[in-house]
Amino acid sequence: MRKSQVITATAIVVATGLLGTVPAHAAGGPRFIPGSAGSGEPYFPDMGNGGYDVGHYDLDLAYVPATKKLTAKAVVHARATQNLSSFDLDFKGPLTISKLTVNGKKAAWKRTGAQELVITPKHGLRSGSRFTVSVSYSGVPQDIDDPALGISGWVPTSDGAVALNQPIGAATFYPVNDSPRDKATYTYTITVPKGLQALANGVPAGTRTHGGSTTYRWVDDNPTASELTLVAIGKYDITKSRLHGIPNITAIQSALDKPGQGVAFNKTTADLVTWEQGMYGHYPFAATGGIITDAEVGYALETQGRPVYDQTDSDLDAGTMAHELAHQWYGDSLTPVHWSDIWLNEGFATYTEWLYSEKTGGQTAQQLFDKTYSRSVTDPRWALVMADPGRDHIFDWTVYDRGAMTLHVLRKTIGDQAFFTLIRRWAQEHRYQNVSTAQFERFAEQVSGQNLHDLFQKWAYTAGKPSL
Repeated sequence: MRKSQVITATAIVVATGLLGTVPAHAAGGPRFIPGSAGSGEPYFPDMGNGGYDVGHYDLDLAYVPATKKLTAKAVVHARATQNLSSFDLDFKGPLTISKLTVNGKKAAWKRTGAQELVITPKHGLRSGSRFTVSVSYSGVPQDIDDPALGISGWVPTSDGAVALNQPIGAATFYPVNDSPRDKATYTYTITVPKGLQALANGVPAGTRTHGGSTTYRWVDDNPTASELTLVAIGKYDITKSRLHGIPNITAIQSALDKPGQGVAFNKTTADLVTWEQGMYGHYPFAATGGIITDAEVGYALETQGRPVYDQTDSDLDAGTMAHELAHQWYGDSLTPVHWSDIWLNEGFATYTEWLYSEKTGGQTAQQLFDKTYSRSVTDPRWALVMADPGRDHIFDWTVYDRGAMTLHVLRKTIGDQAFFTLIRRWAQEHRYQNVSTAQFERFAEQVSGQNLHDLFQKWAYTAGKPSL
């Protein structure tokens, strides 16, 4: 992989409101203390930060693939949740900061640890106040190639770049409170050389060509976890349509495109969203679509509203699309409280693949369950606890296939009517929230009227092959 790419950027964390007038370290008056470094995530203790809540990021990015240079300005709107003397943003990699201000005034800062950008404003920030931080930076961004978790972050492509941020990649190209529990809205202004396209989450909000460059603006007004943010830059063939009143925007990297593929990709996306909406309820976002690219990461990713499919070596199949689009409900709209609960993403998406196979004349969900369950009791894949697989196993078989099996056992236990009512209400009544396994168990008991403690204890919380 081409791992090192130059980046130059300006990041701004913005918030409006009351600013404490007491110096951050003054004696007497309100007591101002640092926000925590880390959000309490057991698997990724460096991710996220405490003491504030982000409402909006405004990312202004200019990228030149020929030089791999990115120049950017990011604006983030936040609110202090305690009296802050200082606070952290996540920002990793060899990126050099040239300017940093808080509410327009120069602030002290330092970089420490794996990804901490510690910011100390001239005056303390009162609890409940809204504030703005502006950071200008440049350097060579590096994607993260984790032996257990794969590649994430700012990833180069043959003619541009794509940001694939799950689970820990967002901070490779912008300062961020990188916790799934701090969802925010986004505005993207992306400038690229004329002839290239730029896509992001949300809906397009205008294009402007000036000199040898084109600027694309995208607006994402739905709450978005940082691990689900998207930027894709390169030569793309884009197909647009409308689906149930929202834009359906699909894009195929030109080098990968084939005659008729763009229309087919767009239509399959529409058909799958329509089918899944029939099961899971109203589609949760302002746009849908998908992107086919040659990122060479070896996976597809449920980037919010517009999944990315890496198709360097193989053609895209509808089952994979069904999986990633199901994530728009389970994983994107409903996001786990902790990464240990990721089966609530992957189990639901995998079970959607099983339902799609059944719908299209392939193996039934029961047949797929039987095939998956038939693995020997000594198979090491049974050894993990599904609802707490461990940091290095959040993308393992246990999370995906045992997750799907757990849903099938639940379906067989409570019956089809209660099960499909459950998963629809789960998605609709918890829209844009963070959820947990314990919360899903309680909700399933509420909807079904059954005591499901033993089922969840055996399938979600206990290692080993469950008995039937």
